[in-house]
Amino acid sequence: MNRLFVLATMIILVVTTQASSQTPDPPRYEIGPEFTTLNREEFNGVRVEPGLGLRFTFNFNKNFAIEGSAHVSFNECYTCVNNGRYADTFGGLKAGKRFKSWGIFAKVRPGDVSFGQGQYTIVPTGEPGPFPFEIRAKGIDNFAVDVGGVVEFYPSRRIVTRFDAGDTIIHLHGGRLMALVMIQ
Repeated sequence: MNRLFVLATMIILVVTTQASSQTPDPPRYEIGPEFTTLNREEFNGVRVEPGLGLRFTFNFNKNFAIEGSAHVSFNECYTCVNNGRYADTFGGLKAGKRFKSWGIFAKVRPGDVSFGQGQYTIVPTGEPGPFPFEIRAKGIDNFAVDVGGVVEFYPSRRIVTRFDAGDTIIHLHGGRLMALVMIQ
């Protein structure tokens, strides 16, 4: 009888705790600006590439969401082709646990990373005139995957403060892999 009482009490406490800790569903859509830094190794140390971006999230429920983001760096990338800027786009899954005023999630987002303005090719048109050629730009894009964690704070229903930390794994042309740390 004593064990039954202890078991019943534990079940009531667990059920009561879960019922009182219910959180409202998150907004279906989220859109917001992001400040990002990309830290990458160079010969003389670590180069930090700060930038701005935009993120869109579609929340299926409190625990799962799909999201997409795009970022562009402030600085010109001198090791990039044609001294361009670092730019990326990612889209994928965010999964984790949302509590009343904060949440913790894991993210896996495949995407594309570009380290330059691209390569330019001059192609003759075969027609007479002031411009018997045209210039074609071809971007230099690399497949990448952003894997990491997210911590979110919810000061109100409409405001989310978010901290991302991840490893951006980039498959460079030629079969090499490059791992970068991105903090947003």
